[in-house]
Order: sequence, then structure tokens, then C-alpha cells
Amino acid sequence: MSSLKDKVVWITGASSGIGEALAKEYSKLGAKIILSARREKELQRVKNECGLNDDRALVLPLDLGAHDEMPSKVKQALNHFGQIDILINNGGISQRSLVAKTDFSVYKKLVDIDYLGTVALTKAVLPHFMERKSGHFAAVTSLMGKFASPLRSGYCGAKHAIHGFFDSLRMEHHDDNIKVTLVCPGYIRTNISLNALTKDGTKQETMDPKTGAGMSAERCAQKIISAIRRNKMEVTIGGTETYAVLIKRFFPRLLHTIARKVAVT
Repeated sequence: MSSLKDKVVWITGASSGIGEALAKEYSKLGAKIILSARREKELQRVKNECGLNDDRALVLPLDLGAHDEMPSKVKQALNHFGQIDILINNGGISQRSLVAKTDFSVYKKLVDIDYLGTVALTKAVLPHFMERKSGHFAAVTSLMGKFASPLRSGYCGAKHAIHGFFDSLRMEHHDDNIKVTLVCPGYIRTNISLNALTKDGTKQETMDPKTGAGMSAERCAQKIISAIRRNKMEVTIGGTETYAVLIKRFFPRLLHTIARKVAVT
């Protein structure tokens, strides 16, 4: 595995959960970190807890819904560190609502943030990677990018779209030595269900029991870093829920039946 010392790693959604855990793990490995999310105060907290000074960490607030701002954010990152080696597209929001009752505005927000925000930032970084003939994109999607579940229609749609986009990007830029890793976590103990959008766009503000009992964000981050270092094209992370990917592939009707009966919140 190549050394991560002084590599520049940009992490979105770095103010909590998996993104925060990734920042802390990468800082231990000697990487320089760019921390992005909307909440600047929380990003500063993460930077301080990583024990990094301005030479090794940049707090760069970013709203994934502000697509037109991405080129300027990339310019700020390059002005600070001179290079970007890894971009981890981790930021996003989830959903908990029935299709028939969900406002269309909720679907638009999910696509704007989870899919188009990720695409916009990736496209803004891509010319830098092409010029250097080097770079690694990682996209933290979800098992919901591989199969679906009730109450998550918009979230599943956005995550499925991410897989299509990055699989295409990987093929197109193979000769540019640009790598892509798709990360599909299952139940990870984060605030994702607390912040999930309900039918009218308000937050759910309750913890899913299975999410609360899931893998720690720290362990998930370690597995993500290992997958990126090994240049895995795709990785699933979690517990027994990851077997649903195989069930979907070989026994799709069985997964349909199971998913309908499982209590989801």
C-alpha cells in the first residue's frame, strides 16, 4: 500500500459521522485534510480534535446544493495545498417517507444534494486529476445504491444514479490513471436517520433502531480507507445486511418479499 503521508484528502460531510471519522483516521496516517460541510463551527471542532494546524488542514465550508460554487471551492483548495490526491464524496442526506405522500420538492432536494452536488464537485476536481494523470475519487453511496427499501425512494434513486455516473467516469478516465471507489455502507451508527427528510422536507429527528445498533463510524472509516488504498472498485460495509446485495442479484423476488416484511423507519 502506498504511503498517505502528505497526501491531500478532501472529505465532504466531514462535520459528523463517517466524514468526521475519516478525517480523524486520515490525520493519524499523516495525510493533509480538507474538511467540507455546511457547518463551519463543527468543521473547526473536527480540525481541532484531529490536532492539525493550518499547514495540514483546511476548513472549507461547502453546500452541496450550491452547484455553481464548486469551481471556486476547488480553486480555494488548490491555492491552499497546491494539489488534491483523493476526493471522498461523503456528504448527503437521507429520506423516510412514502412515495404517494412525499412532496416533489423533497425529491428535488435529494437529487440536488446527494447526486448533482456530488457530480458538480467531482467535475470541478476532474481537470486537476487529468492534468496530474493521478487522482482517486471515492463516493460513499449506500447499500441503497445496490437495492431498494420502502420509505427511501428518493434516496435510493439518487444513490443508484451515483453508481451509474462513477462507473462511467472510471471507464472514461482509465488511461488518465484516475481511480474510482464506490463505498456502500449498511447500518452505521451516525445521525443519518435523525436528519432524514420526511414527506414535507422536515427532519425525522428519530434514530432508526438498526442504525443505532450498527457498525461504528470509526470502524467504517477504517474499512473505507483500506478499500481506497487497495484501489477497490466497489466495497460493501456493514453486517448481515450486506448479503442483500447477493440476494438481489440471484434471487430478486426473494429480496422483494423480505424488504416488504422488514420493519423500516
